Amino acid sequence: MNVGFIHLGCSKNLVDTEMTIGLFQKQGYKIVNEPEKADILVINTCGFITSAKEEAIQTILEMAEYKRKKCKYLIVMGCLVQRYQKELEKLIPEVDVWIAYQTYDTLWERIEAKIGKNEKEEKETSLCFMDRVITTGENYTYLRIAEGCSNRCTYCAIPSIRGPLQSRTIEDILEEANALVKKGYRELIVIAQDTTKYGIDIYGEPKLVELLQKLEKIENLKWIRFLYAYPETITEDLIQTVKNSKKICHYFDIPIQHIADSVLKRMNRKSNGDSIRKLIQKLRKEIPDVIIRTTVMVGFPGETKENFEELYQFVQEAKFDKLGAFSYSKEENTPAARLKEQIHPMTKKSRYHKIMQLQQRVAKQNLENKIGNTYEVFIENKTFDGKYYVGRSYMDVPDVDGFIYMPMIEKALENQFVMCKITGVQGYDLIGEIIE
Repeated sequence: MNVGFIHLGCSKNLVDTEMTIGLFQKQGYKIVNEPEKADILVINTCGFITSAKEEAIQTILEMAEYKRKKCKYLIVMGCLVQRYQKELEKLIPEVDVWIAYQTYDTLWERIEAKIGKNEKEEKETSLCFMDRVITTGENYTYLRIAEGCSNRCTYCAIPSIRGPLQSRTIEDILEEANALVKKGYRELIVIAQDTTKYGIDIYGEPKLVELLQKLEKIENLKWIRFLYAYPETITEDLIQTVKNSKKICHYFDIPIQHIADSVLKRMNRKSNGDSIRKLIQKLRKEIPDVIIRTTVMVGFPGETKENFEELYQFVQEAKFDKLGAFSYSKEENTPAARLKEQIHPMTKKSRYHKIMQLQQRVAKQNLENKIGNTYEVFIENKTFDGKYYVGRSYMDVPDVDGFIYMPMIEKALENQFVMCKITGVQGYDLIGEIIE
């Protein structure tokens, strides 16, 4: 039978999708990209915030239509199921199998009970990192080093969905990393809900620095990135490791969420405004070409006009290279949902747009400051009209940041690293020319 997959949600969730694809493939099923060709449809859902939940439910309903035409089985897994399985079972009876995140150890057993055994089925039926079918192309992939989170931010449902921090062993991670590089992947993006806490649960202390230093030693690995580093656990050792590395990109993804101390305290964040400011200053002093990305939240319960103005001024002064903002989403069974002084939706919307309009100006200035600079760029593909190569430098995370567009030359340069001189700016992207 043919199996089609639809992935929703973050890169950490994508790893689960890739392992599930690998499991089906290992059991002898054929993977197809078009839903209309699938006998079995599998949807991996996100259930983090309201907009993600709405997207997931709409997708399930759309795929239920395909089931009426050809598809025999509809399987839904992931975070949305973990949070709302009972409600979903009543709402969408067309789904044949619901698989909550915390029942992934019985995933294949439940699927098999519904669709039966395949003739080529193997004995091993658990999700496995080594069996992943990478869906991000031939050049980069994600390396998930831990699952869950123990930080207990008051607005976040992740601990109730994914459980507490569960780190993988260094040996297990290195085995997967070496296998990925042997397959040709030259960029590994290290991910977890909080990468800087990696290892505390199994080693008694953070082990991200040690892990990065061992990943550096893998031959033929070009770039290493780590995403989602909490500000209070970015240590001097980590900064110096990044500074002195030839493989770790000078890129810090630091979700600060806010700068006002009173808001950070209600969020149960462990950092404060002063420590965040000092960290940004230190990173730029130690690593002059560092790229800093952050996320901020507006409209958290009790956020006053003065709190927002402090955040606005900080974004203006800090001049983050990359910044994403989102409005607070009131999530069931989180402490923040019970807080008084919930902010009016229109106020949240207004504050969100003010921050993003400001960041648009900041980003434009930051990009213009790069005109004349030369960077090593990896050419991933070309534009549809065949006029430009499309690439990324150390400054750009896939699917998150911008691109560098370079007029094509006669040489075939796709999937290669080139030197590029920046000549202009277009929106959030850079224009450059290849230096032969």
